[in-house]
Amino acid sequence: MTREYPPEVYGGAGVHVTELVAQLRRLCAVDVHCMGAPRPDQADVHVHRPDPALADANAALSTLSADLGMANAAAGADVVHSHTWYTGMAGHLAALLYGVPHVLTAHSLEPLRPWKAEQLGGGYRISSWVERTAVEAADAVIAVSAGMRADVLRVYPALDPARVHVVKNGIDTGVWHPVTADPGDSVLTRLGVDPGRPIVAFVGRITRQKGVAHLVAAAHRFDPDVQLVLCAGAPDTPEIAAEVGAAVEQLSQARSGVFWVQEMLDGSKIREILTAATVFVCPSVYEPLGIVNLEAMACATAVVASDVGGIPEVVDDGRTGTLVHYDSGDTATFEAGLADAVNTLVADPARAQAYGRAGRQRCIDEFSWAHIAEQTLEIYRAVTA
Repeated sequence: MTREYPPEVYGGAGVHVTELVAQLRRLCAVDVHCMGAPRPDQADVHVHRPDPALADANAALSTLSADLGMANAAAGADVVHSHTWYTGMAGHLAALLYGVPHVLTAHSLEPLRPWKAEQLGGGYRISSWVERTAVEAADAVIAVSAGMRADVLRVYPALDPARVHVVKNGIDTGVWHPVTADPGDSVLTRLGVDPGRPIVAFVGRITRQKGVAHLVAAAHRFDPDVQLVLCAGAPDTPEIAAEVGAAVEQLSQARSGVFWVQEMLDGSKIREILTAATVFVCPSVYEPLGIVNLEAMACATAVVASDVGGIPEVVDDGRTGTLVHYDSGDTATFEAGLADAVNTLVADPARAQAYGRAGRQRCIDEFSWAHIAEQTLEIYRAVTA
């Protein structure tokens, strides 16, 4: 049970579910229940849409109406597995209705994302209630990092620690790998990026969580030769879209080589950008793991990232990238640290390349989706025993 499959809005949870399902189907039968546009070409995917009568309602209420249809459709399942608060109530209700175990993967926690109130208004109180109810009742909770597991137990102290398991996100290194761009179909050529100048890349949604504003602020201090390619779209609110737009415009007036890609690019274009980048930057202020860091590493690109959440479990500081300390009370120092880390790697291409090689090897050795699917199946077996 998932909101995104495959991702209509690029994000870690949608990527996680897509990759996990592909591997699980080699091990067991899987039906996918998702939200969004119909998938007429995918017989084993069931799409649930909000009640039309709630078209103008708060987004949290319309989501719950889709959850009701999802729960109703789960008859015959041996186990239900929900992802994010969007489907947590569907999993919880299906477990009650049909007497089957509910496994919940926590990709983030609502109480640790207070900026969601800006997006959902009073619906944030509903999403928080949904998450708490589903998490505390689940037969098993999967956290995508050890840091995330600690957050789950801290935020929900009533939860039995024995029910909380760590199964990290993964990466398909056969899909995510360094590529040579086709000159006739190059996204960087289309944008006007100069291949002779260093490139710093970002890929992610425009949300407070991803720290886009901090990266744009830091970019004022980047070496003048550096180009910034921002693949940043799907803003949470019109207000944050306008805020980031104004900041990017100001940056563009202050320096050359600023490229903002707002549409969702396909994987081949993202691979091209990540491969070409000297450095990938992940300035998140909250990140349970951060699949996008794995994607950059798999493309043999050095990473500069904040030290929050599960990121230190992915980015090996001083070996595959550089971690920068994030302090919500001193964001100016954080932004300066991002700029310094980027400039250091740009000035030392050999080190950046060594970080990239080590990062790809780390992905191969430690973050296989096949292994993650096997771990997940073991949890299914345990809760159904």
